[in-house]
This record gives sequence, C-alpha cells and structure tokens, in this order.
Amino acid sequence: MLLLLTPRYNAIRNRFNRLAPGDGMKTVLLGLLGLAFWALLYGISFKVLSYFRTIEGLGDLLAIRLLSMILLTFFSILLFSNIVTALSTFYLSGELDILLSSPVRVEQIYRAKFAETILDSSWMTIIYGLPVFLAYGTVFKASSSYYLGFVLTIIPFLIVPASLGIMVTMLLVNAFPARRAKDILVLLGLLFFVVLYILFRMLRPEKLVDPDTFPTLVQYLTAMRAPVSPLMPSTWAADALASLLRSVRGEWLFPVLMLWSTAGAGIVIGEWVCSRIYYPGWSRSQEGRKAAISRSRAADLVFTLLSRPFGVKMRAIVLKDIKLFFRDTTQWSQLFLLFALMVVYIYSFKLLPLERAAMPSFYLQNLISFLNLGMVGFVTTAVAVRFVFPAVSLEGASFWIIRSAPLSLRDFLWAKFWSSLLPLLILAELLIILSNMLLKVTPFMMALGIVTVFCMTFGITSLGIGLGAVFPRFKYENVAQIPTGFGGIVYMLTAMLFIGVVIVLEAWPVYRIFTSQTFGSGIPLSGWGLIVLSSVLVLAVNVLALVLPMKIGLKRLKNREVQ
Repeated sequence: MLLLLTPRYNAIRNRFNRLAPGDGMKTVLLGLLGLAFWALLYGISFKVLSYFRTIEGLGDLLAIRLLSMILLTFFSILLFSNIVTALSTFYLSGELDILLSSPVRVEQIYRAKFAETILDSSWMTIIYGLPVFLAYGTVFKASSSYYLGFVLTIIPFLIVPASLGIMVTMLLVNAFPARRAKDILVLLGLLFFVVLYILFRMLRPEKLVDPDTFPTLVQYLTAMRAPVSPLMPSTWAADALASLLRSVRGEWLFPVLMLWSTAGAGIVIGEWVCSRIYYPGWSRSQEGRKAAISRSRAADLVFTLLSRPFGVKMRAIVLKDIKLFFRDTTQWSQLFLLFALMVVYIYSFKLLPLERAAMPSFYLQNLISFLNLGMVGFVTTAVAVRFVFPAVSLEGASFWIIRSAPLSLRDFLWAKFWSSLLPLLILAELLIILSNMLLKVTPFMMALGIVTVFCMTFGITSLGIGLGAVFPRFKYENVAQIPTGFGGIVYMLTAMLFIGVVIVLEAWPVYRIFTSQTFGSGIPLSGWGLIVLSSVLVLAVNVLALVLPMKIGLKRLKNREVQ
C-alpha cells in the first residue's frame, strides 16, 4: 500500500520543491489568509462558548449540545464529501488503467485509494474545525487528556464516513446501467439534500434557543441532555469529548471504543465489498453514455432561442457552452442540489421567530431584509465560484482553437459573461424577492433589494469571468479542482469585499429613508446630498466591478502563450 501511495507523496513534494515564479508568494499569501480565517473562527467560538458558560446551570448543557450539533454537521459533510471523492479516486483517476493492469491485488488498491479518499475529503473540514475544538478546550480549561482524547476520537470519526461513503459509491456505480454510470452524481445531489434535511431536523436547533416551547424547565433540560441519536458516530464522539471536557474519568472510554470498533468494521466490510464488486463497477464507469439532453431536437430549439440575442460569433460560444454544460453530468446534476439549498434558504425565513424578539417585528423584518442583501450576494458568489469562475478554464487544451479562430478574445470573454449572467440573475432575484415576501417588508425595501441585487450580480459575474481569465487552469482532471486553487480564493475574497463595500455604502441612506417613511419626518437638503453621493458611489463601485476585471482578464489572456 505504501508503494502505491509513493507517487502521490512525490507529487506533493515536487509541487513545493519546484515552485514556479510567483508561486512562493501565492503560498505565503494563502497561508496568511488561512491563519487569519483560523484565528477568526477561534475568536468567534471562544466568545460564544464563554457567553454560554456565564449562564448559571444551563451554560454547560448549551455548550455540549452545540458540540453535538457541530459534530453531526461535520459527519454529514464528510459523508457526502467522501461519496463524491470516492467516485474520482476509485473510478475516474487516470492512474487506474495502469494499476488495474499490474500484478497488484484489489485489496491493496482499495487500501491505497481509501487513504487518498480520506485525505482529500477530510483535510479542510479538520483544519477549519480545529479552532472550534481548541476553543472548547480553552474555555473549559481542559487538561492535556482532552487533547490526547481528541486525537483518539477524531481518527475513527474520519474513518467511519469514509468507509460508508466508499461503499455507497461502489454500490451506486454497480446499480446504474453501464451507459449511465456517471449519472450517479444526480442521485448523490438528491441523496445529500435528503440526508442533510433529516440530520438538520434531528438537531432541532430551534429548541436550543427557545425554551418557551417546553412546559417546564425540567423538560427543557432533559431535552438538552438527550442525545441527537444514540446510534450516530457523531453522538459517540460528542459523548467522549464532553466527558473529557468535564474531567469525568472513565466515561470517555466506551464511546471511543465504539468509534474504533465501527471504524475497523467499516474498513473490513468495505474491503470485502470492494473485492466482490469493484472490477464490474470500474468497467461500467469506462463506458460512454448517450447525450440525451443536449442532442434532442427540443433542447436544441431552446438552446438556439436562448443564444439568438447574441452576434453570430458570440452565439457560437454561448451555444457551445450551453450544450457542453448539459452534456457534462458533473455540471448540470448540481442544479438539483442548488435548487434544494435554495428552498432551504428561503424556507428558513418563514421559521424566524420575529414575533418573540425584543425589537418590534416591523423594524426587525426590514433590518433582516437589508442584511439579506449581503447574504444573497454571498450565496450568488458561492454559486458563481463553481459555475462562472471555471468558464474560461473549461476550454481546456482546446483553448488554442479559440486563439486561432476569427473571434477576438474580447468577444470570447463577453460571450462567457452573458451566458453566465442570466442564470445568476434569476437565482439572485428569486432569493431576494421570495425572502422579502416572506419577511413582509415595505415596498421601498423590496425595490432596494431588487435593484441592488441586480447591480451586484453584474459585478459578481464580471469578477468571476475576469479573475477566471487571470488565473486559468486549462489542465485539470475534474472541474471541481478549478475553483479550489489560488484563483478561486482570490475571487471569493474579492467578491466578498465588493459586496461588503456596497452594503456599507448603502447602510446610512437606507436607514435615513426608512426612518423618514416610517415616522413621517422629512430629510434635510444636506441629507439628500449625502444620499445622492452614496448612490453615486454605489453605482461607481458596481461599474468598476463590471469593467475592471474584464479588462485585466483580457490583458492577461492576450499575454498568455498557447500551450
């Protein structure tokens, strides 16, 4: 197994030993950004837990309940992440052709790929989860046994979802017809939404902050002590860590042994399943599939109508992008998950207990509506980093055809822009309109939300296309790899900065106009002057976000050599 992992180790080592010019600075910048985010998570966790501990008789229960919720969330994320990652490592990796034709036992391949899967799917969750667990140790003033116990707990906690995810992937690949093996990603998206919703309802987060739903305090405390589910590995991990935090000797041992025994059983059963069904599944995954959507006459008519507003040259690029999007299962299948998350996002506004808030609900509704502008912007950015930012890189090795075609790079980039803008606009406007309708905001706040989100979407799309041209990645094995690099992080940070600037510039004018309409007070001439100035600045920021990234991206693409 170690021999099979050697190429992966050498690739990682060479990546650091043979840095291209400028890569060292990128690595340092990424490290600093990671440390800053790490420190922010630690600070927030420390503040929240410190506040919980000030609540006499209830604080520790809230903190432990929160720990259980965090671990359950991590477990659900790790499970889905391992399912998706296992599809790439076990079935789509380029080295599998060599491995499966060599005299290596399938069990050895399983163990090596198991290690790769658990590493690729878990490293980010662990790194950004560490500040939370360190904050627990600091606030509870835990001894060194807590940190040792954390290591003994987290290792099997990572192995369990990895073994489950790999087995689920193998079973699904074998269950699907040969021509539709890769279509399991559609099912995975729906499956993840169902599992996520069930786990979220198991958490019952509304009861954590609403003791009024319980007739007596005793029932509330009993509900806080009750485990989310005694059969979940996250519950065992929470019980073990809670015992170590409270310095209760002996109680942590049984849940840790449960985790280790389950992890060991998962590895053994997974290896047995692999020996029985891996080869047939891998053979099926190599077969082609019919492009049923993109080649149907009805779809072709719809695609042609959608691309008609563009010029002849730009229309060819737009039409190509639309067809390739629907031919690639890994792309369009994510629309199901996107739709599911959008429903959850909108439905969450219906569940807000505004009538029990200390602030009058009328003001709170409109305050949340204004803050929701930023949330919609962040959601749109998260979608754009997956679908818009990779748009230029998706040309791949065929980018030389674009350079040699009778099409300017300017038209090429703007074709990418317009084909990406419409779906983002529909998503963003649906989110802001439906959430504002549920909040029952004033007509002014509704109009403000529609206009602001409309303008910001142009900037978010332009930043995605422009920075995607500045940091293209034409060589990739999986589309999901494109936004995870340095360029994707720069895009996310730049887009968040852009959204924050717009919200800050709008804050005072919106507050002034809202209070004027609510209380019937007039706005002095100087106030109108500041409102106009702020509006001009907001417009200027949006225009700058629209034009500047496209210019920079165009310049970088022109100077880039075709490889």
